[in-house]
Amino acid sequence: MGILRTNEISGLETPTPVTGSVSFDGNDHLSIGAPGDFNFLHNALSDWTVEFWAKTGTATRQFVWGTGASSAQTGFSLTIMSQADGQADASGVYAIVGRGSAGNYRYWGANNCLLLDTWHHIAAVFKSSDKTLAIYVDGREVDNDTGTENGTFSTTDYSTSDSSYAFIVGKNIHSDGVYMNGEISNLRVVAGYRLYTSDFTPPVHALEPINGTRILCCNNSDSVTAVSNAGIGTAHIATASGDPTVGTDYPGLTRDFTSGTQFQGVAKFDTQGYFVPPSGTTEQQFPNFGAIESARGVYASGYFPYYNVIDYITISTTGNAQDFGDLISATFNASGSSSSTRGLFAGGSTPAEAQTNAINYITIASTGNAQDFGDMTSSRSDHSSCSSSTRSVMAGGVSGPAAVNTIDYVTIASTSNAVDFGDLQVVAQFGGDAGCSSPTRGIFAARTSPDFGGIDYITIAALGNSIDFGTLSTNRLVSGASNSTRGLFAGGYVDNIIDYITIATTGNAQDFGDLTVARGLLAISSSSSRAVFGAGRFLSPATTDTNILDYVTITSTGNAIDFGDLIQGRHRLCACSNGHGGLG
Repeated sequence: MGILRTNEISGLETPTPVTGSVSFDGNDHLSIGAPGDFNFLHNALSDWTVEFWAKTGTATRQFVWGTGASSAQTGFSLTIMSQADGQADASGVYAIVGRGSAGNYRYWGANNCLLLDTWHHIAAVFKSSDKTLAIYVDGREVDNDTGTENGTFSTTDYSTSDSSYAFIVGKNIHSDGVYMNGEISNLRVVAGYRLYTSDFTPPVHALEPINGTRILCCNNSDSVTAVSNAGIGTAHIATASGDPTVGTDYPGLTRDFTSGTQFQGVAKFDTQGYFVPPSGTTEQQFPNFGAIESARGVYASGYFPYYNVIDYITISTTGNAQDFGDLISATFNASGSSSSTRGLFAGGSTPAEAQTNAINYITIASTGNAQDFGDMTSSRSDHSSCSSSTRSVMAGGVSGPAAVNTIDYVTIASTSNAVDFGDLQVVAQFGGDAGCSSPTRGIFAARTSPDFGGIDYITIAALGNSIDFGTLSTNRLVSGASNSTRGLFAGGYVDNIIDYITIATTGNAQDFGDLTVARGLLAISSSSSRAVFGAGRFLSPATTDTNILDYVTITSTGNAIDFGDLIQGRHRLCACSNGHGGLG
């Protein structure tokens, strides 16, 4: 019989309880550096989110976290107060920011929302554009405004060498004797992103470092001072003062498994069966599963006239497309996105020239007509989408007569309406589905003004506004696709240009090669190795819609090669696949 010895096995079979919390007895705290990484909490120059679970053991004011100077009323702090059931009139969550002089502070308060001896998920979310702070308790918004009193925000860049400006958990750095008496679990500080913008279901899994995470603490069942971040800012060290201890009470979270059984450390087998498993990671032993070319590309909708057609190809082959089914109704200027199983086609315009907010979905591996998924946050066309394995994000476009900077998203495995994600840097009318992605980052490229040929990026798993990436080689209407590392942008109405970027970096696009025919308003599907450019409209020698399919190998550079034909020549269509870069 083989005996497996390993330090940890994790799998999908049973959700594993997470028992990480820190217990504070009313006379201890944690001090976490480096302090300069937490300036954003009180200088109002960027969005941010702090979230945690808390349970208090006394019905008095409890200090949870804060940062800033040691002088009175400078920096940012958050306190909570719990009351016994039936006596909640004084309970609540309270935040304050100030600049070191009496009366010069802002104050937020949410009453009647916390109970004694009860775990609550609490989130504070700051929006820098209008200086508003939203407070959520158990996923419900309890306050969202600019605060009261006469406070202004400090823009001081506090010295990173001054420990008095560190991030403090469990003690009020401005008022001696105000400590935490209770438990805190999974306290995460995220810079640059508003993770919540409306009521939500609180997380059921232990929090993980995501893009922008400055600190994640109070989540280790073995260590009070264990901390982690997402490689953002300075590596942090937590110092315990007093005697905070590993908690014995927990908010009931489980580990979020997104993969199969994992072996961490050195696994040894004692066996007489002559079975010796390979060593190394899965990627080392079986490199690049994604390169197995079974990916299917799906092309939908189009103009002119108006089409509800859906056709598909196998990306690794060449040849003509085959009929897949029909959309619920004919559209054009919609966007396409997908997981490894499901494709979404969102928004666009109808034959009546009316914009729609409808989202259709299909199961990519099958064939058949599309079904209703839900609605975008607004009716619009000329927008772009990108996606990971779980989330589809839709950005920009035209709503009514005007271009917008809206970004919203859906969870692909569900059927539901879209939720606000954030905003693009500028309003953007794409004209082609110009989104692409890696598993973590979404990219949008557009012909805009004044941001000519601009490229923006987002972190798909977070919420927040887009960030400047660079520019296209020329300012034009493009369509986009990618593998997990490289994004391509092609076409432009009268152009045969193909640009490329490296998604994990920032910078301007570079020349990749040329399409077989200069055309614009096309659609692109992709696998881990190929991008296939479908249909579009060219203007010379006469304005004509084409059904051309041509392709390139994404990892190289060079001109496109003939693939075959779509069933119907058209432009302003969209595409998706079950092998694109957002899936790994």
